[in-house]
Amino acid sequence: MTREVDIEAAVEQRKEIPDVDTVYEPTEEISITDLFDTTFVRNRTEFDSFSELVAASPSNADSAAELDRVSHGEWDEFVAETTDFEDEKSLVMAARDHWVAQTLDLA
Repeated sequence: MTREVDIEAAVEQRKEIPDVDTVYEPTEEISITDLFDTTFVRNRTEFDSFSELVAASPSNADSAAELDRVSHGEWDEFVAETTDFEDEKSLVMAARDHWVAQTLDLA
């Protein structure tokens, strides 16, 4: 699996990393569109937004808010065909790395 950002290497290069409590509240929910932000989606998929990606999937979902309408098997196959990733897990892990790097200003 290709990592979006090598977080460990980025941390080693920084003299100071912000305390997680100053950049993120652990009880705060991260929206799916924040996790799959425009930069990530444009760089790693055929689409301009995560909602556009979901709407193009072989389902009746029209936006990111309706992602639960896409069956797992359909989604894995669609992700493999339209993104840089082989499956949903790889896509999600890369989006997570991207979000962490952006949040901690590591990218």
